[in-house]
Amino acid sequence: MTRKEFFARVGFGAAAVLIPACIGGLASSCSSDDDGHTTPAPTNVDFTLDISTGALATNGGYLTKNGIVVARTNDGEFLAVSASCTHQGTNVKYVASANNFHCPNHGADFSSNGTVIDGPTSTNLTSYNTTLTGNMLRVFS
Repeated sequence: MTRKEFFARVGFGAAAVLIPACIGGLASSCSSDDDGHTTPAPTNVDFTLDISTGALATNGGYLTKNGIVVARTNDGEFLAVSASCTHQGTNVKYVASANNFHCPNHGADFSSNGTVIDGPTSTNLTSYNTTLTGNMLRVFS
């Protein structure tokens, strides 16, 4: 057996052993069950944002701060929910045209108050309170 034949056989053998493990890992990463690998929703939340400039200065804008997505609806109301999708922890995005939150990883949709509309998750996002005083928006538990 030549050195070239030896390495060809070893390489093929390693691939035969590793491919089933890789396929199994891919299948489990797209499981429709909640897998517990999410970041917990922030607790004891209390911070303020200046909305006179930036993403929240206009209707439809949003930003993520301290693990929370803060959005300004097309009607000018403010929403705040935990940023981490309850399926696998990807940050959700605010979709102004639908007035909801969407996870770009596996497609979960949440209402404006964080309630699950469409899975794969079955756990709601945590919703937070907002109060506007002048140009200062307070986000709190």
